[in-house]
Amino acid sequence: MSEADERPPRRRQARGERRIVQLLQAAASVFCTLGYTASSTNAIAREAGVSPGTLYQFFPNKEAIAIELSGQLLKEMEAAHGRVFTEDNARLPLGELIDAVTDPFIEFNQDNPVFLALLKGPDAPGKVTEDHDVLHQALLESVTTLIGVRRPAMSPAERALVAQMSFAMFKAGLDLVVQQDNGDREPYVRELKSMLYRYLAPHIGTEAVPAGPADPNAAMPSQSPATTEAR
Repeated sequence: MSEADERPPRRRQARGERRIVQLLQAAASVFCTLGYTASSTNAIAREAGVSPGTLYQFFPNKEAIAIELSGQLLKEMEAAHGRVFTEDNARLPLGELIDAVTDPFIEFNQDNPVFLALLKGPDAPGKVTEDHDVLHQALLESVTTLIGVRRPAMSPAERALVAQMSFAMFKAGLDLVVQQDNGDREPYVRELKSMLYRYLAPHIGTEAVPAGPADPNAAMPSQSPATTEAR
């Protein structure tokens, strides 16, 4: 096949990929505005400026759109997971550690409010909630491991408890943060970090932790468990 023969299929593929991006962006806007339950393929097509027939060329229903959108967002979240839960970050002074771990996830959810909107839908697709549960468990395990790096002598049960409480605080505070308009979010972010600092300080200390003999069970994972399981 000549190069000239190959160009039309490539152009069609590129147009198709652009159309999918357009539809997913429209879906994100509709899901955030109406919620997953009240949203429809007609509303998504209208938001994208295309006919319902065009939408159905790429997605058979609303559920398929939500699953594709959530899957892409989860991949971005998993990438952030791998960047922030490192041993170097675990050993930072507590304030810097909290910044290093929470800032990427706060920014992600500010930029992608549809991520939480999908999860809050009472009839969100099972695939969406299942994939989120996998990521949630991976994040919780990484927080537990981070605590172990700072406090190797802490019992596994206590590490798990502190991790669960910290994670629950962060999730509750994050809900409040993303509900605010852009100009009003900073005080909520400060309060969220302050709450985490005050809770964690007695458990894992506030000073930087020098490298030294470590609990072998506390080695930071080199790859997101969520990514591994998803494969």
